[in-house]
Order: sequence, then structure tokens, then C-alpha cells
Amino acid sequence: MRSRFKSAWVILFCVMAQTLPACVDKVLVDEVLADEAVIAVATNFQRTAEKLAEDFESRTDHTLSLTSGSTGKLYAQIRHGAPYDIFLAADQARPARLENSPYAVAGSRFTYAQGALVLIHADNQVVDKSTLQPDNIRRIAIAHPDLAPYGRAAQESLTQLGLWDRLKPKIVTGENIGQTYTLVYTGNAELGLVALSSVIHNRQNYWPLPSHLHTPIKQDALLLTKGADNIAAQAFMDYLKSPAGLSIIAQAGYSLDAHG
Repeated sequence: MRSRFKSAWVILFCVMAQTLPACVDKVLVDEVLADEAVIAVATNFQRTAEKLAEDFESRTDHTLSLTSGSTGKLYAQIRHGAPYDIFLAADQARPARLENSPYAVAGSRFTYAQGALVLIHADNQVVDKSTLQPDNIRRIAIAHPDLAPYGRAAQESLTQLGLWDRLKPKIVTGENIGQTYTLVYTGNAELGLVALSSVIHNRQNYWPLPSHLHTPIKQDALLLTKGADNIAAQAFMDYLKSPAGLSIIAQAGYSLDAHG
């Protein structure tokens, strides 16, 4: 939309300056070089993706549209033909499954971020490992392990701590990490295992779960078949690896160790 308004103003200026033919050529080139991409974004990365999109659009004539959801649901939508150009997942497994299928561009997958899992309290109390004593917990929220990689990491962590069986009756699940955070924020659970990116800018007390307790939460990006010839999608994939993109990702609480 922004590029169309820009083009209209350029053409009007050209008419007034009596240089219309040359300007029209320039506008047509700009229009050809501008495109719009639709991106499927894992919920944990939504806020960061919005900041990335804003910065990306300020640097280019491209526009981006974001759709967020659990990685599992987005994966299913892609398999059913959803018109996305890029998949920003919260894991590696689902992009890997898609990469060599008709739904994606082979060789386009890369890890754009690595997430961290943290424990928080609904009343913003100071928390640590001792907070997870089952006898003191009424409800603890995690993302659904079958749909959200952060939920799977929560289950793995509690299992490694020897707490899963005792806490299982007290667990409430969100479809994605955003819903999980909401369960805690609204007081429906006094504790929650959520993404660091959900709380890093909220002055929220949290305890980072040791990374050895769960499979690393490496998040992969994948160019989908619909985006194969979309220059906006291709440009955004490159932007994610750029210093500007990496800086925004790091500020949101993600590790960049995964980047090659």
C-alpha cells in the first residue's frame, strides 16, 4: 500500500515537472521490485516478528502480513494449502518435514533464533527451582506439548526434574505460548512455564530453566512454495540473517548461537 501511494506522488511530481516518461519508467521499475509477503509466525515470535516487519518495511518498498498461531496448527494449515509465503516455526522438526515436500522450497531452511523457557508467577513473586514443589502449587500452565515446542520443552524439563507425574493433575494447557502466558496473567494458574520473549520487557520476575533439562528450542525459518518467486519473501529471509534483523531478535531474548 505504501509503495502505491509513493508511486502516485512521484507520477504527480513528474507531470508537474514535465518529465513524465522518465519518471514513469522509474515508477514501473519500483513497482516491479515491490511485493507483499504473507508470513506464518509461531505465537512466541509474534511480537518480535512485528518489530522485524516494521523495520524491514522501513528499509524496503515491500509489505508483510503476519498470521500467528501454534507451530502445530500453522504446520497443519500449510499442509492443507494455506497461502503463506514463509513459515517461522518455533521448532526445527516441522520445517524439516515440509522442506522436501511440495509445500516448500528445498534448501531454504535455516535456524533464525533459539528460545529460552522460564518460570513465572501470577503475582510476580520471585521464583526459583524450589517454587516448583508440587504440594505448594494449585495450577501450573504450560503450552500444549503436542502443538507447541515450548510446551514440549516444559514437559521434558518437568520430567527431568522428576516432577511431571506429580504435577500432571495440576497442569493447565494453552494452545500456544501466548495463551499459556494469558492463563498466568489472568490468575487461572499461579505458575507458568513460558517463553523468555513473553516477559523480558515486562519487568517480570522469572527463573530461567537450565537448558540441559530440555531439547534446545531452535526455531527454523522456511520459504514456502507460494513464496518461491516472491521477492518480498526472499528479501525478508535474507533480512532475518542481517545485522539489523539479528539485533532485533537478540533484544527480544533469543539466543543467536544457532546462526551459521
